[in-house]
Amino acid sequence: MVNRLKARLVAKGYAHTHDIDYEETFSPVAKMTTVRTVIVLAAAKGWHLHQMDIKNTFLQGELEEEVYMIQPPGFESRAHLNAVCRLKKPLYSLEQAPRAWHSKITQYLHQIGFRMSKSDTSLYIQHESDNPIVIIL
Repeated sequence: MVNRLKARLVAKGYAHTHDIDYEETFSPVAKMTTVRTVIVLAAAKGWHLHQMDIKNTFLQGELEEEVYMIQPPGFESRAHLNAVCRLKKPLYSLEQAPRAWHSKITQYLHQIGFRMSKSDTSLYIQHESDNPIVIIL
């Protein structure tokens, strides 16, 4: 029998500065009212509903802030023991990860003709045809 093991690099969040970025969070979650409304509209108009899960979603964003971390254990450079790594992409548990991903997906959806709802920033609608496309993130 073969055991499959996964390794995951996780950011340690103890370096936030109190009163600057300590309590700053962002959670791009659709409002339950929005989800219910879209389900009711789909049932009333005979729309097809599809659901999908994207693995590693938060790792796909691009960091706008400068974020540094110590060298990962086991991967330290012997030539640069005191060096740190500047992150270009988010890591698991990094506070900026949800915001970075939401910004990237929003930019892409705007490029292909979707518009963000003013009442729920997780709802996107494309009206270019007789059959609108609705996306809830």
